[in-house]
Amino acid sequence: RIGLQLRATLENITRLRAEGEDFRWFLKLKCGNCGEVSDKWQYLRLMDSVPLKGGRGSATMVQKCKLCSRENSIEILSQTIKPYNAEDSEKFKTIVEFECRGLEPVDFQPQAGFAAEGTESGTPFNDINLLEKDWNDYDEKTKESVGIYEVTHKFVKC
Repeated sequence: RIGLQLRATLENITRLRAEGEDFRWFLKLKCGNCGEVSDKWQYLRLMDSVPLKGGRGSATMVQKCKLCSRENSIEILSQTIKPYNAEDSEKFKTIVEFECRGLEPVDFQPQAGFAAEGTESGTPFNDINLLEKDWNDYDEKTKESVGIYEVTHKFVKC
């Protein structure tokens, strides 16, 4: 199991989270057998499920390695998806865990589909795109700017 940890500076915002079953976790994946790393970003979504060979259940993604032809899989553990809150600001926090069988995530690219809310107002902010690692807006209720800055990540073994 590998956890994706996020760190960001939050301004007047809380409950930053991956929104919905169709949220795309963009990852670069490495084959645990031969070490080949995907050159393209690949995404995982909770709504995707692929049966494993030999009736061993299913996974979010099943992929054959281009180099060694080994079949690998990775599963998003939905119960591990957590929001990144105001009190987590500037600290690393695990926001999701992946069950990895032969594949290991080596890079993460936050894109669109995040949601958050104003710390004081509860104002919803939807479809936040973190591709630029920074995002800002204005909370009409509190007349304050809101933002998410210096987004960074790391992977940890769980």
